[in-house]
Amino acid sequence: MNWQLFHQLLSIDSTSGKERKVADWLLANLEAPQKQAMEVGDGTLNLLLSWGTPQVVFCTHMDTVPPYIPPKKIDSRIEGRGACDAKGQILAMYTACKELEAQGCTDFGLLLLSGEETGSWGAKAFAKTDFTAPFLIVGEPTENKMVSASKGTKSYDLTFHGEAFHSGYPQYGTSAIDLFNEFYNALKTKDFGTDPVLGETTWNVGLLQSDNPQNILSPEVKCRLYFRTTFVSDQKVQAFMEEMAGQAGHDVIARGGDAPAKYVTLPGFESAPVAFGSDAPHLGNFGHKIICGPGSIRYAHRPDEHITAQELETAVQQYVKMYHQLWSK
Repeated sequence: MNWQLFHQLLSIDSTSGKERKVADWLLANLEAPQKQAMEVGDGTLNLLLSWGTPQVVFCTHMDTVPPYIPPKKIDSRIEGRGACDAKGQILAMYTACKELEAQGCTDFGLLLLSGEETGSWGAKAFAKTDFTAPFLIVGEPTENKMVSASKGTKSYDLTFHGEAFHSGYPQYGTSAIDLFNEFYNALKTKDFGTDPVLGETTWNVGLLQSDNPQNILSPEVKCRLYFRTTFVSDQKVQAFMEEMAGQAGHDVIARGGDAPAKYVTLPGFESAPVAFGSDAPHLGNFGHKIICGPGSIRYAHRPDEHITAQELETAVQQYVKMYHQLWSK
């Protein structure tokens, strides 16, 4: 395992929107018979490294969530932003590719994408190319278990319109905060059903904003609502939000998302469902998709994000084994 390469990779800030710098560095420092850089269209790059004509493609993303956290190593534990999500995936997948190359194998590739954390923009751009392959292995922090199924996502921009008035006389106005609270409470009591595979539907409110002074009723509240949907709830969530859009004082704009999905699992590997999303649903260029990688989602996006050397070494062994099960001739 090239630990120096990993330290250098973690030392580059590739927060979403800034990942072109790390793409340029990877293009210059990773070795492969063929290397291709592809413009995404937003100033970022996708990279494809190929050994022969890829039939099995290892894939993960280069961008990370903010804030940037520089790397440090404590015994066998490597900390830093991207340690498990997803620069650890890059290291493990690249190391597996070099091991396959040393074994004389061919027909595999490493696809590195931009913009996964902010809408899978790199994956959506790559899906528009004419590249196809039968097998895709997506690296995400899954504790080296294969993902049997993952939740879908649905995102909405919400605006609640009130009527500003002096806060001493609230009976003459309408607080947009009250409208938001009514919606929020209705959502908390809404039963979307329990999925036997993916469990409960979850949601989160972000970008919450109301700039009214303390002595004026709020004329407007804005926020973003993000659902993690299941096979049972995906359509129910969309129907509920359409109903909310029809109520007075509510503007609801659907921002898109993806549906819950099932994925390929192979014999000899542990598997489990997950609640997080990935680039996998957006990559329609591939016939069969696997999601598996080192590290734990419980530490992704956290200040103490980390991964261990053993997790990375296990991942390399598993990726090599997956290739041989899927394609080895």
